Amino acid sequence: MSLVIVGTVAFDELITPFGKSGKIVGGSATYASLSASNFVGETKIVSIVGEDFPEEQLQKFKEKGIKTEGIEIVKEGKTFFWKGEYHNDMNSRDTLDTQLNVLADFNPALPEDCKEAEFLMLGNLTPAVQMSVLKQMNKRPKLVILDTMNFWMDIAMAELKEVLKEIDVLTINDEEARQLSGEYSLVKAAAKIFEMGPKYLIIKKGEHGALLFSKDEVFFAPALPLEEVFDPTGAGDSFAGGFIGYLAKTRDISFDNMKRAVINGSAMASFCVEKFGIQRIEGIQDAELKERLRQFISLSQFDM
Repeated sequence: MSLVIVGTVAFDELITPFGKSGKIVGGSATYASLSASNFVGETKIVSIVGEDFPEEQLQKFKEKGIKTEGIEIVKEGKTFFWKGEYHNDMNSRDTLDTQLNVLADFNPALPEDCKEAEFLMLGNLTPAVQMSVLKQMNKRPKLVILDTMNFWMDIAMAELKEVLKEIDVLTINDEEARQLSGEYSLVKAAAKIFEMGPKYLIIKKGEHGALLFSKDEVFFAPALPLEEVFDPTGAGDSFAGGFIGYLAKTRDISFDNMKRAVINGSAMASFCVEKFGIQRIEGIQDAELKERLRQFISLSQFDM
């Protein structure tokens, strides 16, 4: 088994109704890799950071079984930075500052061992970068998952559609699914998106759970009701990391096993929101994960 995750390793500064985080580590690949590490013994991360990124955090990645040889460190460069403030409902937020820094020139060169990956997650990056990664693979992975957002649909739709032809699973939220497909009904939206290339579609609905579509089947996973949502940053990436991490662990990409992967991904997302940034997802214990999965099962299991 080999799992490669391509995405951002970054700094965030977060403001929520519960307080202010200050400058902390974030990024899509950070959340996804930490999440996946709860299922697989080794994850390879491909990203870019500046010389200001702490060596201590790179060491923490390694302690979790995350190989960092694919993280390019730009001498005298500054790491991508995002600052945002969440509204009281914790579902909407305002971007206060974005500094691309070294990410502006990110053109990933995959280490040789990453080019043989069986499982590949393409995090939320420009479609051109995502396609560049696919073209560097020595063979087609067993499963390719792609995340994107409405920003790329606005400015690079043609390039995005080219990448969609090459992937297996697309993960987006309900608003993005409607924009990509031009359909309001999520069932109709899924049908339109399948025509673009993906075999499976995951529509993330935040506190309202997630939908998994194939061309013939639909599965819904609820979100776990939590007393407090402290910080939703990275929840979607934690979900995706848990999803692909579970599939890589089991090596089973059937629709039935994807249902289990969705539940495991949902469990990881529920941990993520309990503290600022990666604080919670960095230290999950096996017993905690088993108990959280039990709660998900009891939430939706019943007899007729």
